[in-house]
This record gives sequence, C-alpha cells and structure tokens, in this order.
Amino acid sequence: MNWILLVLGGLFEVGFTYSLGQARISQGSSVYWWYGCFFICLILSMSLLIKATEQLPLGTAYAVWTGIGAVGTVALGILVFKEPVTFWRIFFISTLIASIIGLKFVSSH
Repeated sequence: MNWILLVLGGLFEVGFTYSLGQARISQGSSVYWWYGCFFICLILSMSLLIKATEQLPLGTAYAVWTGIGAVGTVALGILVFKEPVTFWRIFFISTLIASIIGLKFVSSH
C-alpha cells in the first residue's frame, strides 16, 4: 500500500510541474487557475510522500518519488511542450527508470 501511495505522490509531483509549465504560458485569469492546481498537487504530493515514509525507508522513498517526478516531467515536456527528443535524453531517462525499479526491488519493504 505504501508503494502505491508513493507512486501517486510522484504522479502529483508531475502534476505540479505541469501546472507550473501551464502557468508560465497562460495569460489573464487562467494563470491563477494553474497556480491553484500547482498548490493542490504540491500538498497532495508531499502528503503522500510523508505517509509513504512512515513504512518505507526515507532515502529509497525520496529517490523513487523524485525519479517518478523527473521521468514524468521529461515525458510531459516531450509530449506536451514539444521539447526535443534526443538519444542522450532517452538514454539517461532509461537509466533513471532502471534505477527506480532497482531501488524498489532492493528495498526491504
């Protein structure tokens, strides 16, 4: 259950970075909508991380949480914000994904 909470927290981390990206390109009153989404996602993400670390090792949980956020944010950057797809970006994101999976398997919880 704690791993599910951690993954959800990582997804909300992607949500708050996406909200920042949208706020950056928005105009008018929609900027406030995106900042509201940012704060809601931030609170949910941190709350889920805190809850998950009650049972999971802090170092492992934090690394997995930030890894999910990093991979998800890069994927959103490529898919939504049309950031470049290069061999090296994909290579290093792949190694990050492998590291996240490895941490899950070597964790004692």
